[in-house]
Amino acid sequence: MGRERNDPRADEGMPGTEYTSRQGQFLAFIYYYTILMGRPPAEADMERFFGTSPSAVHQMVLALERRRFIERTPGQSRSIQLLLGREGLPDLNPDARGSQCGAGT
Repeated sequence: MGRERNDPRADEGMPGTEYTSRQGQFLAFIYYYTILMGRPPAEADMERFFGTSPSAVHQMVLALERRRFIERTPGQSRSIQLLLGREGLPDLNPDARGSQCGAGT
């Protein structure tokens, strides 16, 4: 799958808020995990779901934080806060589970 981009905040006139389809899947996972479990996911939860290495997940989290899609509290586990509403997120694709394609940030 290509590096499809979405612009969840285009209506708000905020430039530079596009995310790749892979980033969108991580954002959707964070959203749904938080809803279902009542707390944000740990990086280990994302590793298990996406079948990626700890380093790859951590780099993705850092990229999402840099792009201001999420924020977290340093030194506090499970502190990821999603800064997008559900309407700005793609559906969680079950095919993304364990997928290595498009793993770049």
